[in-house]
Amino acid sequence: MAKSPAHKWGQIIGDFLEEVFATELSKFARKHKLYLDTQGDRPARSGKKVSWIDSFENSHDLDFVLERNGTKNKIGEPVAFIESAWRRYTKHSRNKAQEIQGAILPLVATHKNFAPFMGVMLAGEFTGGALNQLRSLGFHVLYFPYDLILQAFKKYGIDASTEENTTEKDFQDKIDNWEKFDNKKNLTNYLLRLNKVEVDSFFESLEKAVSRFIETISVLPLHGASNTLTTVEEAIGFIESYQNENGSLPVLKYEIVVRYNNKDKVEGIFNSKESAIEFLESYAAPKPKDKK
Repeated sequence: MAKSPAHKWGQIIGDFLEEVFATELSKFARKHKLYLDTQGDRPARSGKKVSWIDSFENSHDLDFVLERNGTKNKIGEPVAFIESAWRRYTKHSRNKAQEIQGAILPLVATHKNFAPFMGVMLAGEFTGGALNQLRSLGFHVLYFPYDLILQAFKKYGIDASTEENTTEKDFQDKIDNWEKFDNKKNLTNYLLRLNKVEVDSFFESLEKAVSRFIETISVLPLHGASNTLTTVEEAIGFIESYQNENGSLPVLKYEIVVRYNNKDKVEGIFNSKESAIEFLESYAAPKPKDKK
């Protein structure tokens, strides 16, 4: 079924804004040596959607995920879950805010040891209540108000405004003008400049969040010398293969110290090899679901 001009115009604005967000996140990912997962084919996962599983085996589709140590062939550690949305009218904004919460909060709880950044990039008409609701739950909000979007488009001769009584002909005229418009890069840059304070604040918060990473992991069997490893996988392998070289003396405890680059430190003492490995596995990169 053919889409109405009204629906198509809304999709054009939404797609343009999502591309703006994706481009800025891609620049950020390259700068910080992170992998940005977006919708599309990726050998490391099945399907085109960016889907992550929470601790209750529920699947959540997302717009953007930033991963440390991720590649197109390997799922990395999630350091940021980010959703985006465009809404023309406020009547749908609170429902969208609740939808975003429902997708991201369970994933952050599941991967809490990575302390993932929770971000939303919103554009259009969102109520103050919807925005405050997200912020109160720890989300970082980058918001492009509807009037600011109109201002940016107007500078380049495009009337992006619509009302509920806008005619189909008017929508089609907007679509025709957009399809002939060939200066989208300058429009993007101008839109970002108009919202520079908000954009800078959002990416500064994101930078602070992703700059924390595990530097070393020390494993000390009670009767042995401390062994310092550089990855979770190496630490698990050490414990699994550790042999008692002190005769009949058993390993009574494992002391583990996880040190971060910002001097944060997490310590744990475990009475069994199994509990020590379980602790370390909570810091390991998630395993992708088997492809079907």
